[in-house]
Amino acid sequence: MICKWADDSQHLILENFDIIQNSPSKIYHEAVPFSPSSSWLHEWYSPEHLQGVKVVKGLQAGWGTCSRTVLPDSIPYALACWKNLIVAGLLSGNIIILDATTGTCTSTLFGHTRSVGSLVFSSDGMSFASGSDDKTVRLWDIQTGGVIRTFSGHIAVVTSVSISPDQTTLASGSLDKTIRLWKAQTGECCHVIWHNHYVYSVSFSPTNSQHLIFASEDNTVQQQDISGHQIGPTYEGDHAAFSSDGTHFVLWGGGVATVWTSNSGVIITKLRAPSSSFECCCFSSNGKFVAGATGGAIYIWDITSSDPQLIKTLVGHTRRIISIAFPSILVSSSIDNSIKFWQVDDSPTNMISINSEPQPLHSASIMTICVQAKDHIVISSDEAGVVRTWDLSTGLCNTSIKTSAGPHSRRDIQLIDGRLLIVWCTQKKIYIWDTKEEKLPKKVDARSNFSTTTLRMSGDGSIVFLLDREHIQALSTQTGEIVGQVRLGGKLSSNPLTVDGLRVWISFKDLPTQGWDFGSTGPTSIGLHNTPLVNSCLDIIHSTTEGTTTHSSRVRDTVTGKEIFQLPGRYEGFTNIQCDRQYLVAGYKYGELLILDFGQIISQ
Repeated sequence: MICKWADDSQHLILENFDIIQNSPSKIYHEAVPFSPSSSWLHEWYSPEHLQGVKVVKGLQAGWGTCSRTVLPDSIPYALACWKNLIVAGLLSGNIIILDATTGTCTSTLFGHTRSVGSLVFSSDGMSFASGSDDKTVRLWDIQTGGVIRTFSGHIAVVTSVSISPDQTTLASGSLDKTIRLWKAQTGECCHVIWHNHYVYSVSFSPTNSQHLIFASEDNTVQQQDISGHQIGPTYEGDHAAFSSDGTHFVLWGGGVATVWTSNSGVIITKLRAPSSSFECCCFSSNGKFVAGATGGAIYIWDITSSDPQLIKTLVGHTRRIISIAFPSILVSSSIDNSIKFWQVDDSPTNMISINSEPQPLHSASIMTICVQAKDHIVISSDEAGVVRTWDLSTGLCNTSIKTSAGPHSRRDIQLIDGRLLIVWCTQKKIYIWDTKEEKLPKKVDARSNFSTTTLRMSGDGSIVFLLDREHIQALSTQTGEIVGQVRLGGKLSSNPLTVDGLRVWISFKDLPTQGWDFGSTGPTSIGLHNTPLVNSCLDIIHSTTEGTTTHSSRVRDTVTGKEIFQLPGRYEGFTNIQCDRQYLVAGYKYGELLILDFGQIISQ
């Protein structure tokens, strides 16, 4: 019992350090409720202790690999590591120094006037250099936090900076199409290498102070000496980085990262991103692993084997990753305004770790959610066309079905009389698929002339409701004919459409909730009295703190207007959300499902 308590407490404190530090009382409604359901802490605290909110997460297993999330006050654009120290360059121009074990910010350095996009430590770890959008390079003393020297001369944004292993020379690349070499002791620019294109990255070999590698806008990577003479062939790639011992370098551009030997120029392996293109790549400090980030995911390969394998995929950032560093731990930063610390071991696993919890390999973005409390299930559909049913109490997946729904189509899914109906709309065509009776979806012309933002089925599946910013239309699933239409006034809320049978309610940001009955007589306005669903209808309110990138999402009762819950930051970036009576279910970009049960605290 003591071991479980200590282990869970350590994970909880590290993962929610900022929340606890800023407001200790939030540990009971932002930290403990969102701890893994298998943890001792989650089992110990009853719903009454957690504001009556039950938190269930689909396929949640344990604490996993993300040990710490840090939320600086500005987007972290660059990272560099040295032993137990991490420096992060921010959009604001400030630089923060973090403890690599706890993630605690030990100091903040001021000097740059615009964002810091590149950082690098000296070979002895006593100083580091920064490159900024303010067109300057600065050399900092790590012990005092003071600026040793400022290097001025670039006439455009500094994109990359590097320090030679003998610490006598700094190199900086810029959008002014030059690489400048600086004397570290005097700040003098001793040489300029001119190029025909923007320079994206520049790096000294960790073992040779005469050897540079740089990548530019024309998709070429070159190796040169500090006099500007080319060494060896020209390679393809947008960016480049050396291993810590200088024996290898990795080039990346598009969806491929190529690992080369530095001396012989032999390709060791080609690593392919499962989706999109690589934003950044790096070697682990021991040279065994290569990590590459694309979108909000990090992929890790073991390159020491004859057939390098993808051993782990880490997903937790809600937006694009900008920078990664890989000393003993892996550190990543993202435009979601967070820095995450990941524990990566040597064991090969075919798993994805999402928000620090192991998940199956499936990780497609959830497009649509349908909550059916009477059947005690949630139904989800992702952009890969996979439809799943989930148990509301446990978050476990009951069934999984592959459909032909396209990745960008508006859609809805419901279980009606034991039949799973899937409806989607693409290019003014409505597709209806009864997975039990029809092998192929039925296609109906949608006689609608406006762009659909939300699509929902009626409770019996006979009508499809299409919502845009100004109208709601009801179309027959049999003929595609418009059977009812209402023009709306006011600005829609983030989760505007609620359907109950043939009745719909629209929630607004600036108006009271309005309802209509689309029965046999057409759309008839209905009030809020004697409508149990609306009396317990939930909504999400988003807000942004002025002057920062800090976002918050709060849950409110749309009838009373009472705010009843606040989502932690890592659960704000959902792709779809749906409510049914006491349940709020959110789906996320990488296939994660979050279920909140408000039955204890919502007025019935």
